[in-house]
Amino acid sequence: MIISKTAYLHLLRAGQTCLATLTVAVFACLASTLSWPSSVEAAERNVLFIITDDESPTLGCYGDPCAVTPAIDAVAADGMLFRNAYATTASCSASRSVIMSGLHNHRNGQFGHQHHYHKFSSFEDVIGLALPRVMQRAGYRTGQIGKYHVAPEEVYHYETYLKGNSRNAVAMADASKEFLTDTDDDRPFFLYFATSDPHRGGGVDQSSSLDLKPNLFGNRRDHGSYPGVEEVFFDPEDVVVPAFLPDTPETRSELAQYYQSCSRIDQGVARLVKILKDADLYDKTLIVFTADHGMAFAGGKTTVYEGGLRVPMVVRDPYQEPRGVESDALISHIDITPTLLDFAGGLDTEKNAPKNLLNARQYWKQQGKSTIDNRDGGKPFDHYHGKSWLDVLAHPEKTHHEEIFASHTFHEIQMYYPMRVLRDGKYKLIWNIAHPLPYPFASDLWAASSWQAQLAKGLDAPYGNMTVGRYVQRPEFELFDIVADPHETNNLAESSGHQELLKDYQAKLKAAQKKFDDPWVMKWDYE
Repeated sequence: MIISKTAYLHLLRAGQTCLATLTVAVFACLASTLSWPSSVEAAERNVLFIITDDESPTLGCYGDPCAVTPAIDAVAADGMLFRNAYATTASCSASRSVIMSGLHNHRNGQFGHQHHYHKFSSFEDVIGLALPRVMQRAGYRTGQIGKYHVAPEEVYHYETYLKGNSRNAVAMADASKEFLTDTDDDRPFFLYFATSDPHRGGGVDQSSSLDLKPNLFGNRRDHGSYPGVEEVFFDPEDVVVPAFLPDTPETRSELAQYYQSCSRIDQGVARLVKILKDADLYDKTLIVFTADHGMAFAGGKTTVYEGGLRVPMVVRDPYQEPRGVESDALISHIDITPTLLDFAGGLDTEKNAPKNLLNARQYWKQQGKSTIDNRDGGKPFDHYHGKSWLDVLAHPEKTHHEEIFASHTFHEIQMYYPMRVLRDGKYKLIWNIAHPLPYPFASDLWAASSWQAQLAKGLDAPYGNMTVGRYVQRPEFELFDIVADPHETNNLAESSGHQELLKDYQAKLKAAQKKFDDPWVMKWDYE
């Protein structure tokens, strides 16, 4: 079925009103004549973790007037929205390894992409801290569906792997129903639900009148639709162009495709919520919605600018009283594993490690793999880098981190460009360690019509808040007053009046690198 954004919203509101009226009438009629049989008791404290691929906080609940995301907005209205949630790296595999380990990727070993010739993977001894492993040891049945994109599988192992088209979140939800509602196993569930939307893919829209045609972002050609999905189409004139992108026809046409892909995710969330409610599980399940990093446009994905690192984070904890609240707490993807484990009752908060910590060396010996070389990078994995923000759900006014650290080294294997970031509530410092090199492009971002259109105009052509040339050739340090300059336009590192401030934040960054065992800290001494 094909539907416009306006028509979709009209039908949605009308349907909600009619459904509410019908529900009241039916229950009023039946209540006096029927006695309801008791349902099978579902397990408590379940966890549904939803992660999308290359999505910025382009949601209605974040104030985006273009987005059509009623289901996610409803979860936020019944839970908590985090305003300052950050990835640690805007690269798919590297970011997912952080989410699934509670460790920065420079430490867990997943420096870049896992698949094909890129061949990055985490150290084997991460197994003791890995999210699916610790949740299973905390008494959960674990399942995964959709995009996986980390290695080794034995480290990040789930008991059940479900099959479903990761471009169709509705079909993914339906494929997850049996796992979610299984009453034969009395353990609570942990489901890792990972879409491939709104990642670029599927070729370009040949129906576009532009010479440089937009990527389809996984959408079907010729305004086609996926089974069970009411595709929502967007007019390029209506989309919101982020400050880091040029406002051009090419950018707008790609954003229209991006928003359509995002709306398909939302319908999958709606189906998941319905499954939970129908099975009396909604009020027994923690729901977390986030993305691996920001949108797949130059200036977003693979960068450590706000467009790359800032992510949506919507959480509904049925066991907390606050509803429809927002938090300004500074949180990071390194916090996800300890938070979910804390919810599961398996976190030793003093050691910041699993209560039932798996002995990695003993495990590998039992598997006949005691000869594995370099399983831990020279230091045992015995605690998380992140910390649980479960208490923030109960007390929205609480802060969390005073500062966050970001660590990017690779995306594709060809893209060596290490960057380190220290950001607090006031300033943000970026260290471009390989700054003499031109900034490397992911293959899909280089081919993007939104980039190629500006590149064709020359190095002085505008690109968001900078030029094409400035985007490609970056300075060693970038320091921004993130409060006064949220779009990162004025590099204070080049200001003579801010050199003491620069030194202060360089010292903070170096201290964070030491704290998190970053091998690139040595670059301060000889480069």
